[in-house]
Amino acid sequence: MAHPHDAQGFWRDPALPFLEARRVTDGRRVCYAKHSHETFSIGAITGGVSTYWNQGHEEAVGPGSVVVMNPGDVHACNPIDDRPWSYDMLYLDAAWLAGLQHELEAPAPRDFAMFATRSSAQPGLHRDLTALCDTLFDPDATRLARETEATAFGLEMQRRLAPRARVAGGDPRGLRRAADFIDAHCTQAIGLDDICRAAGLSRSYLVRRFKAHFGLTPHAFLIDRRIRLGRDELRRGRPIAEVAMNCGFADQAHFQRTFKRLLAATPGQYAQSLAITR
Repeated sequence: MAHPHDAQGFWRDPALPFLEARRVTDGRRVCYAKHSHETFSIGAITGGVSTYWNQGHEEAVGPGSVVVMNPGDVHACNPIDDRPWSYDMLYLDAAWLAGLQHELEAPAPRDFAMFATRSSAQPGLHRDLTALCDTLFDPDATRLARETEATAFGLEMQRRLAPRARVAGGDPRGLRRAADFIDAHCTQAIGLDDICRAAGLSRSYLVRRFKAHFGLTPHAFLIDRRIRLGRDELRRGRPIAEVAMNCGFADQAHFQRTFKRLLAATPGQYAQSLAITR
């Protein structure tokens, strides 16, 4: 359960599985390595200043700023010189958002149409995002209130954020096959040769081009996928030691260190601070 005096807290409701929220009131110790999410992520900076890195673009963001991360976008947001900063973050299921886009008759295929916007200073977008997070963390809010505000915010994003242009043939020489192979076998001890055979690529091409295309090396991509899987297992209430083993880590300590490095919270903090509202 998240409390007002906590430096950070997570919110999730099994009745609304398409969204999750995180609120950080003192981010001086909240440091992220570069990582990605399978969800669409959008955050509002509510105090202080931090660095924001997204797909090679870096900027300083402060109060009033909104940061935008599409599914799979490699990103990181970190404090500057131990100065305080705070933020609200919302994680939305891409399939749920795609449904909203098509209800609006958005000109896009059935999958989620990504946004070109990396950051925004629109006051209305920032205000609506923090108001939604206030409602999510309010223990007296009803499921209907939360779902209604989340839907309204999803529609507002579609109006305010610029769409990303779709690029035909944007996956050169089987790099997507390599990524899919790593994703499917991320809990196993795979090597470069395994990936290259599955993708039909040479080792030199894979090492040279994979990071340029996905923002992570093949190894970092594998670790990122393991942590995604671990987060999903923790949401299901699995014990941390079991999750560590299931996700391919040598032991629980290794899982805990890696989880904190990528997500700026320990597995225990994440599991214990999920505010479950029924």
